[in-house]
This record gives sequence, structure tokens and C-alpha cells, in this order.
Amino acid sequence: MELFWYIVLMGMLGMYVILDGYDFGAGIVHLFFAKKEKDKKAVTNAIGPFWDANEVWLIASGGVLFFAFPTLYASSFSGFYLPLIMILWLLIFRAIGLELRGQYHNEMWESIWDKAFGIASLLLALFFGVALGNVVRGVNLGMVENGVSAYEAHYFFLPLWNPTFSPTAEHLGIIDWFTLLLGIISVVALTIHGANWIIFKTNAELNTRLKSIIFKLNFVLLALVITSILIWHIIEPKPFTNFLDKPYLWLFPIITLTGLVGQFWIKKFKKDGYGFLFSALFLFGGFASTAASIFPKVLPSTNSVNPSLTIYNVAADEYGLSVGVYWFAIAIVLVAVYMYVQYRIFSGKMDDVGYGEH
Repeated sequence: MELFWYIVLMGMLGMYVILDGYDFGAGIVHLFFAKKEKDKKAVTNAIGPFWDANEVWLIASGGVLFFAFPTLYASSFSGFYLPLIMILWLLIFRAIGLELRGQYHNEMWESIWDKAFGIASLLLALFFGVALGNVVRGVNLGMVENGVSAYEAHYFFLPLWNPTFSPTAEHLGIIDWFTLLLGIISVVALTIHGANWIIFKTNAELNTRLKSIIFKLNFVLLALVITSILIWHIIEPKPFTNFLDKPYLWLFPIITLTGLVGQFWIKKFKKDGYGFLFSALFLFGGFASTAASIFPKVLPSTNSVNPSLTIYNVAADEYGLSVGVYWFAIAIVLVAVYMYVQYRIFSGKMDDVGYGEH
């Protein structure tokens, strides 16, 4: 049952990365590349009917984490308390930036909420990438110092950074050069993903420029991915053990590579949806590859005193996990119906939606 709920949790987080990921990317595009008013409207029209529903995947993932892996929930929500609060405020500002921008037609008013939407989207993309970096790198479980555990084996707390900015220090910070690298990869990847969504859902004049931007950013993304793979061994001496032991896991890196390489043909695609498909494949494959590389760990320990948190030592009781399957079956059917109706109603181009205008 632990494995089933782990797959469910990773699947829901993967859906969040793909769906709300294009919202973050659209916000970054809005901040840096949408200079004209009609371009800004095209961006908000593209995500308008979808962004709030996409956020539900994050809330649902938190619910599954609380239900199926309560020890991990308690550990991570206390240890990452500071960045989680920052993420909460960024989600709030992104939302009110979208909702309040069109309430009053004044240049200063619109500029303030444009910046709130764009900067919050940028920082959210960065922070979620940094969060993934923290999971890959691990944390000092039990706050061990000089070989002595100061707290319970699953407890930790991290400041935003440490004085050395190093991912191998005894006293770790949330942001170091390794986690920041993954954060930058997240920003670049989601910018591409958001731009592809805008191209897919609108006929804006901005789209031609976005294709050129995607093509150039993809070279940056390729370089960053190669760099992250080369330095991974500094964090984990044997990072590819799971892939060597279980060859079928290579499917995920292949999906990642397919999505990455496919972006180089962005200018030649005859259908606008192909670009979004390839960026979604990259995000899914990259997220799945990362999870597979540390499995069954869900939060590695950087010390030798306290063991890493795995899906087996953080899971709820077997009876609770079994009963939850029935409720999950009902919930997933309802979600599937809702998403089908939503995306069916808002299929096609969104140029005339006029989101947020009053």
C-alpha cells in the first residue's frame, strides 16, 4: 500500500508541476516579454479559466501527504516552515495580481498588479525548484552536531542559507549553490512551458517572438541540465544506482530527453499544441527521474546517525491506507469529470475571453 500511495502522491505532484507550471511560466512571460497591453491580455486570457483549478492539485497533494505519510508531513512542514510561508504569500500575491488588475483602469494600478503577478510567478518557479533540490540533497535529520542528535530523528529546521552557501556543510540552508541551480532550471523550464501554453491557447502577435525565445532558452536549459547531472555526484556519490538496478526506470530520462530535444523544432511545428506537449514531457520526465533516483527515500538524511525518511518508515497504518483507496477512487473520478468538462468548455483559442476585465 505504501508504494501505491507514493505513486498517487508523485502523480498528483507531477500534475501540479505540469498544470500550474504553465501558469508560473505565463507569469514570467508576462513580466519580461509582454510589453504591449494586448500581449498582456493574451497571457491572462490563456490562463484565466484554468489557474485557480490548477492550484487545487497542490492542496490535494498536501492532503494525500497528510493522510498517507503523516511523519513526512510533520517533518517537512516544520523543517521547511519558512519557505512554505513565503510560498503561501507568493501564491496569494499571484492570485490577487490576476484578480485585481482589471478592477480599475489606471496605469499605476495596473502596473502594480502586473508586477505582483509576474514577480510572484518568477519566485514561485524558483522556490519550487529549490524545494526539489532540497529533497535531492537531503537535510540534517535530528539536527546532528558532532555525532550527537539534538532532536527526534525526523525533526529538522533550515534557515534560508548558511554562511558557506555549500550543500555539503553540516549546517545546511535551504538555498545553496546546488539547490539554486535546480531553482534556475525550474525557472527556465517553466518559462518555456508557459510560453508554449500561450502559443497553444492564443493567436497573439507575441507568439512568433515566443517561439524564438523558446528556441534560445532551450539551449540554456540543455546546458543547465547537463551541468546538474555532472555535479550530481557531489551530492550523491552513486546517483544512478536505482537506474542500474532497475533498467525500466530509464524510461523517465528518455521521456525527459524527448521533451528537451523536441523543443528545438518549435519553429517548425505545424500545430501549436506540439510545443506544449514536449515541454510537458520534459517536466514530467525530469520530475519522475528525480523521484526515481532517490527511491524509496522521500527525504534523505545527510548524517549517519539518523536514517533517511522512506515511504516505509513514514507511512500511516496499513488499515488506514487500505480504507483510503475507496475514497480516492471516488475523488479521482470526480476530478477527471471536472477536468474533462473544464477543458472541453474552454477548448480552442482564448483570445476573446477577456479575463479579469470589469
